[in-house]
Amino acid sequence: MTEFLSQNILLVVLILVSGGMLIWPLVSGAGGGAKQIGTLEATRLMNTGDAVFVDVREATEFASGRIPKSKNFPFTDLGKRLGELEKFKAKPVVVTCAAGSRSGGAIRVLKNAGFSDLYLLKGGLAAWREASLPVEK
Repeated sequence: MTEFLSQNILLVVLILVSGGMLIWPLVSGAGGGAKQIGTLEATRLMNTGDAVFVDVREATEFASGRIPKSKNFPFTDLGKRLGELEKFKAKPVVVTCAAGSRSGGAIRVLKNAGFSDLYLLKGGLAAWREASLPVEK
């Protein structure tokens, strides 16, 4: 066994690194403590008419296609624009981005600002499109 490990050290390192990357979102608290939901649950929240969809992509990304009725608050401006979101504090807020990476940071900002009913769309707009859900421009 030791001989195998020494002869295949690069393979062993690759396996350890890739495994670490797979479990990192679970142990790092990705999502900032929000409930992570899939597209099915997101559409259910959308259909109730209660939820607010906040897209934290940049304005140019947002203009190229977005979840219907979503509001654009780029992650880079989110802290400065929290006042505009205050009226939604009592509502469920679904946060999305391109693939889910910026949403986690946005969730933390919103949670620190007193928002409590937060949801992170797993996979972001990419997952939404993959599920063949409507996208508006």
